[in-house]
Amino acid sequence: MTKTLRNWLIRLVVLLLIAAGAFAGWRYWQAANVKTLDERYQFEDIAKGDVTQTITANGTLNPVVLVNVGTQVSGTVRKLYADFNSTVKAGQILLELDPTLFQAAVEQSRGNVANASAALKLAQANEARIRELFGQEYVSKQDLDAAVQQREAAEAQLRTAKGQVARDEANVGYSVIRSPVSGIVVSRQVDIGQTVAASFQTPTLFQIAQDLSVMQINTNVAEADVGKIKVEQPVRFTVDAFPGRRFEGKVSQIRLSPIIQQNVVTYNVVVSVDNRDLKLMPGMTAYIYIDVDKREDALLVPSSALRFRPRDMPPEPKKAATAPAPGEKKQRGGGARVYVARGDKLVPVTIQTGLSDGKMVEVTSGELKAGDRVATQNRVPDSAGGAPAAGQQPRVRAF
Repeated sequence: MTKTLRNWLIRLVVLLLIAAGAFAGWRYWQAANVKTLDERYQFEDIAKGDVTQTITANGTLNPVVLVNVGTQVSGTVRKLYADFNSTVKAGQILLELDPTLFQAAVEQSRGNVANASAALKLAQANEARIRELFGQEYVSKQDLDAAVQQREAAEAQLRTAKGQVARDEANVGYSVIRSPVSGIVVSRQVDIGQTVAASFQTPTLFQIAQDLSVMQINTNVAEADVGKIKVEQPVRFTVDAFPGRRFEGKVSQIRLSPIIQQNVVTYNVVVSVDNRDLKLMPGMTAYIYIDVDKREDALLVPSSALRFRPRDMPPEPKKAATAPAPGEKKQRGGGARVYVARGDKLVPVTIQTGLSDGKMVEVTSGELKAGDRVATQNRVPDSAGGAPAAGQQPRVRAF
């Protein structure tokens, strides 16, 4: 590197440093010469009002009783008597399987019964003859015992054959699928000509909702909130199909079995819903709101004021946490700090908070009153290098 080039680089670095210092000084002067608090911060007035703490959750609408209709025998679907949205009565025929093989099995079993019956008659006649001969001492006691055993075996064989007939006749009846309950068919999973196989798991042919005028919502509530929910508590919810309408229900059950996913514990809260107009359908996603607590005429502060920190004020040193003195009760709610306009100054005020609805927070104690103005947002950028205020361009770092 030549001496001339080195001199030019030194001059360039010096000029950049001077420019960066001048820019920082101008920004500091600009922030320091804002005259009023309203130009430096955005404020909101403290007022009294009502605040409601609400638990929100998502769930799925389901029929209270949803019956899965299956089959105990395998076969080919020959006829269908019900379809989607069909209204059915208990005992009504839904489907028929081809009964040819089942009827043939019945005829074969009946033939076995006739054969066993003939064998029993022969064994009984043989026993009678042996008894007569045994009385005349022409045969031994062993021959009589053998004849008795043959007769008893023939009787057992006849009972077995009759049991097989009863089973095969029942299979003929099972080839006709009937509705076990009255309701509406919400799902049909077979077609004519389809073969269904009943093995270790019964195949599902139909799903029948017993009564869609009364439905339920199954939702999962976090363990931190489930203790605030009570049975018979009113519930509000919405669905995407009717965005402008709010539906109502009530908590019918809080199931004790926990649901643990990725170390997060939730509980199934069941909400019963009156659906007399049949607007709600199974499977719809419901957005649930449960009001668990309410305060009326409470002093409210915006939640944004609790998150606000002024940019042009030096940070205050953190104080070590101290335990309450003996006999002193801990205040309800969490401690927080807000910044209040007092004349031409911004003064930090420590308050105790209570209920919150996400936008407004109840003030339970602290030096705040209705009409006070609390800061919620900075209007000027941080002179010490913080992030720019909302709506301003980000600062370019000088090298």
